[in-house]
Amino acid sequence: MLKDNFNDLISLMVIAREKSFTKAAAKLGVSQSALSHAIRGLEERLELRLLTRTTRSVAPTEAGEHLIKTIGPRLEEIENELIALRELRDRPAGNIRISAGEHALRSTLWPAMETFTKAFPEVNIEVVSDNVLTDIVSGRFDAGVRLGEQVAKDMIAVRIGPDWRMVVVGSPDYFARYGRPETPQDLQQHNCVNMRLPTMGGLYAWEFQQDQREMRVRVEGQLTFNNLQPRIDAAVAGIGLAMVPEDSVEALVGAGRLEKVLENWCAPFPGYYLYYPSRKQHTTAFAAFIDAVRVKSSSRR
Repeated sequence: MLKDNFNDLISLMVIAREKSFTKAAAKLGVSQSALSHAIRGLEERLELRLLTRTTRSVAPTEAGEHLIKTIGPRLEEIENELIALRELRDRPAGNIRISAGEHALRSTLWPAMETFTKAFPEVNIEVVSDNVLTDIVSGRFDAGVRLGEQVAKDMIAVRIGPDWRMVVVGSPDYFARYGRPETPQDLQQHNCVNMRLPTMGGLYAWEFQQDQREMRVRVEGQLTFNNLQPRIDAAVAGIGLAMVPEDSVEALVGAGRLEKVLENWCAPFPGYYLYYPSRKQHTTAFAAFIDAVRVKSSSRR
């Protein structure tokens, strides 16, 4: 009875996570019919409907959601303990899931991952890049990467990158036609490429600082994007000015395709942090990953 319930509860967790019997069956390495039979058996023993099935999707019922929230963390603890025992060997192994923004991945996380994956070939890393402030606990991520100011206070944060800054750039052709802004307020007279924020759907107000004076300017323009590369492309095309991470346009500035303006107003700020729940028990693979990506002079918060 206990063995059957345990296996069926694991199946329920996977179905709820995948939202599909087909995907869950593939993950578990069983047939769909066997998986359906197992869930029906669990529901009959509990005398409760746990899943609502339609032709397109599967979702937990109220009872199913309660059961998943109750047993999910416990099953995960058991799984982590078994993984930790399995990893009592010379080299770390296992899976790591990371949530990271587009720029954080390209500028900071990837260089460390490139070295790490070569050093630890038995560790598999999945990175989901979505530019959204993801709940890493409910999303079943091991960690996330964000700016320090965006990390919740109940998380452990490890600094993994240097200071950097946002800069305003435009093409030489654009400046030849429309002139160069001398102050942040001048941007209101220019065609600027806006950025749609991932949270609340608002537009990013361009931030500036000079001699302890801080300023935010809400710019206007023809184009709005929620990703970095299209904003850079629009600036290179001479359509307007863009405010972007400085490191993302260094090559274009060096090649003369973009020029920076208002540099005295663009102050650096602390870089990216890897963060994870304080209650998380590390696998050896995750511990090795933290050590590989951390800025060695930094400390945990």
